[in-house]
Amino acid sequence: MKIESVDTFLAHTFLLVRVRADSGIAGWGQTAYFSFPEAAQKVIERYAKYLVGKDPLQIERHWNTLFGASPFRGADQMGALSAVDIALWDLAGKHFQVPSYQLLGGRQRDKVRLHYLMMSSSEQDTDTLVERAKFAAGEGFTALKLDPLPPKHQLLSQSKLIDETVTRVAAVRETVGWEMDIGVEVHRKLVPGDAIALAGYLEEFRILFYEDPIRPLSMEAHAEVARKVRIPIAIGERHHTIFEFRDLLAAGSIQYVRPDVGVAGGLSHCKKIAGLAEAFHAGVITHNFISPLLTAASVQLDMAIPNCTLQEYTTDDEEGTARQLVKAPLQRERGYLLPSEEPGLGVEVDETFFEKYPFRSGTPRAPLHADGSVALH
Repeated sequence: MKIESVDTFLAHTFLLVRVRADSGIAGWGQTAYFSFPEAAQKVIERYAKYLVGKDPLQIERHWNTLFGASPFRGADQMGALSAVDIALWDLAGKHFQVPSYQLLGGRQRDKVRLHYLMMSSSEQDTDTLVERAKFAAGEGFTALKLDPLPPKHQLLSQSKLIDETVTRVAAVRETVGWEMDIGVEVHRKLVPGDAIALAGYLEEFRILFYEDPIRPLSMEAHAEVARKVRIPIAIGERHHTIFEFRDLLAAGSIQYVRPDVGVAGGLSHCKKIAGLAEAFHAGVITHNFISPLLTAASVQLDMAIPNCTLQEYTTDDEEGTARQLVKAPLQRERGYLLPSEEPGLGVEVDETFFEKYPFRSGTPRAPLHADGSVALH
């Protein structure tokens, strides 16, 4: 069996890749690199020159070849490599007629616990956050995550920022009680001083994890924040390799790793990241919000590792535009996803999506301080 073609598809805000073998089997993958997916598309087109004619089952060999083919590293390349890797695992599962997780070592759980992602929380008022929390509880989720920083947080004093954020978290905790775990997402918006100060006031709400309190640029700065914060730290959605995760774990900067299978090297590499985390007694909470295809890929990883704590999940997988990317998404049973017994990733891409939703690219932008300078993001 040999790879016959590698095709890319830009649609909506997504970039997908289809790897087809001469046996007629096709595997699908997707990148979570949503900033400049056109760049990742060009990388995949270069990768195709190597892949066509190769045995699609030599997944690790292809991963190492493509990773080592350039001295440069970045989200565009790792996003491209991730999409290709996911497609190869989908193809391999279909070839052997088993779910991909069976090839990754077999299932370690029967279902995958979710945390409900309250999308764009920082753009919503407290009443809206409370309503979304009620929805999560009513749907049977046992964990949720919100970005509690108030709108235009960068224009506030530190004291006002803390006061408004605490008010919002308190309202959500009062709504869901103590039976539900709450994760707090900061989206890399704070400097270390503000992140440390805010965390002290959030402790009373028994936060499960404090995610991305600062920008993912300095390992030392992350370690400094972790030393002074009592809430467990979760980091990883903007990191790409086992080398970065190893440094974060060794520095004591992180208690939950948050790799995204769509940018951190696909299933091949994320399984290694999970193994590193296991050695440090750290949990895995994979980052995921883009589409039901990437959800299905994430679940393949979740099923095959012992330290899956939660799976990030948005109900956009069940309704709306993203839902239409696949013919049938994975089934949710209240706060859990049920793994598919279908081969490969367990979902089937609906190619009519590409015609219905032409690709749209965004305009680069960043929030500003009151003085006009660029704020953190």
